[in-house]
Amino acid sequence: MVPTAKVFFDEVRTTCAPTAASLGLTGPEEEDVVMPCARYKGAVVEYWISLDYSEGSMGCSAVINTEAYLLTVDLEPLAITAGVVDKRGGISFSARNLKQLRKSLLGHADYVSRVHPFLDDTAAAAEDLMRRAGARQWTKGEP
Repeated sequence: MVPTAKVFFDEVRTTCAPTAASLGLTGPEEEDVVMPCARYKGAVVEYWISLDYSEGSMGCSAVINTEAYLLTVDLEPLAITAGVVDKRGGISFSARNLKQLRKSLLGHADYVSRVHPFLDDTAAAAEDLMRRAGARQWTKGEP
């Protein structure tokens, strides 16, 4: 059975705390509106970790959140583009049970520790790397 939001947030806090502390990230900020999402913030980029109940999976995205736009890219293609991972399939996304969730969170935390040095220098460098990795952009505007 897919873990509940409470279990997900508990596991994110436990698993990601060492990586967040070593990288100087703040958080997590937790939200459970559409799906559970925990956010860690750095000087330039944020990491959004989410749980998809319907798929029984979790994912992590790097995000640049400005007043004008939101730029987001999944962690695995970002790691490949940064050259810290050779190919797809190096991490698990499964979260159908607690054991799978823990394994997936550990893999994603490892990838964050690998890519973060490439994203923590300047906003321009982070944005360039993210766009080369296939980032999606949403323009913010008046309602």
